[in-house]
Amino acid sequence: MAARKSRRAQETKLFVLDTNVLMHDPTSIFRFEEHDLFLPMMTLEELDNNKKGMSEVARNARQTSRFIEELIAGREHNLHEGVSLEQPSKGQAIGHLFLQTEAITSVLPSQLPMGKADNQILGVVHHLQQMQPKRQVILVSKDINMRIKARAMGLAAEDYFNDKVLEDTDLLYTGMREIEPSFWDTNGKDLQSWQENGRSYWKIKGPDCPDLYTNQMLYQSVDGFAARVIGVEGKQATLESLKDYSHNKNAIWGITARNREQNFALNLLMNPDIDFISLLGQAGTGKTLLTLAAGLAQTLESKIYSEIIMTRVTVPVGEDIGFLPGTEEEKMQPWMGALEDNLDVLNQSDAEAGDWGRAATRDLIRSRIKVKSLNFMRGRTFLNKFLIIDEAQNLTPKQMKTLITRAGPGTKVVCLGNISQIDTPYLTEGSSGLTFVVDRFKGWGHSGHITLQRGERSRLADYAAETL
Repeated sequence: MAARKSRRAQETKLFVLDTNVLMHDPTSIFRFEEHDLFLPMMTLEELDNNKKGMSEVARNARQTSRFIEELIAGREHNLHEGVSLEQPSKGQAIGHLFLQTEAITSVLPSQLPMGKADNQILGVVHHLQQMQPKRQVILVSKDINMRIKARAMGLAAEDYFNDKVLEDTDLLYTGMREIEPSFWDTNGKDLQSWQENGRSYWKIKGPDCPDLYTNQMLYQSVDGFAARVIGVEGKQATLESLKDYSHNKNAIWGITARNREQNFALNLLMNPDIDFISLLGQAGTGKTLLTLAAGLAQTLESKIYSEIIMTRVTVPVGEDIGFLPGTEEEKMQPWMGALEDNLDVLNQSDAEAGDWGRAATRDLIRSRIKVKSLNFMRGRTFLNKFLIIDEAQNLTPKQMKTLITRAGPGTKVVCLGNISQIDTPYLTEGSSGLTFVVDRFKGWGHSGHITLQRGERSRLADYAAETL
């Protein structure tokens, strides 16, 4: 029995967790499958130092402490043998959790001051590697410098990857697919086509159909064909023709689509059956402008929604300028420069209104747009609202879930963002909440996604985006 246990220990790895991993994802304890985990005393000490406050980090520190307490309650006498994670994780992890139960005095290079928490954790990794030379002992940390120091000492170190939705964001769902003329030969067996309410419909059957997603846009560059997938059943799919929003007669609040992707986006934004939309794209691709135009048209003209609510994460690009005076709306105003800029564009679209008419329109629009802070969203329910989440790439998956679950009956949620402009520490393109929702919502019948590619801001902005 002892021989089998030691053989298993050699086959599985021992991961030493740094504090920042636990504060980033409290459930990381249950994410290492058959491998064992070790928590140094310094990690617990740092969790204790970071537990105060209402920030996401403090909440995660408290949640981690609760998880550990539940795991070790009643097992204090045999902690040195490790606590099995199989039952608490419902079979997701079958390894053991070890806590540091004795003082470890490992000899580190004299250049590393022992008083520093990071160096004490490195000392623990070094000691464990010496104690178990035949086993792989790996430090897991989200701190790059900590990993560099560990590798410089000849210790194995890794980043925490389990929170990543995708390894490569180039594989992220774009919401559209270019089809070759041969697509119709392959999938045109038993092709049915008909017209209804001014739209054309096609029912196709073939090997490519199971790979299509509901609300995915299909297009052909050659003849300008574009359609939306409205249903997929096994090897059958139904397509619907799109409304052409690039034509002036279909302008939304004076705005027309300037390229194919913008037309796709407006088709989704103006569709009352689609409750959740995500728009990805570089700066200047028109995400906010198209969303606001569609929101105003459906709030003030067709009256589908009662008002527009706009929110975003308040993460500064540079140094923070300190506290801001005023009410919640006034405090959010400096963060909503993008909203003001786009409202100016939308207000100029009616050339015949004159200054008085435009001023009246601006006041009417402002009365229907509410700017809210993320901090006060918990517990709210929005009924018949058009909710815009701007700069959504700075949200964690958990924050994104909190926001989207605010939606009550009749509410449409639109997430806008650019995953190459993340300002939140510890968030990457692969682990951003925006990447998370794009991946998880694809194929749901009431959601749509489009990745906008062409900048329509100015030739200067386009050139800067390419060359800088």
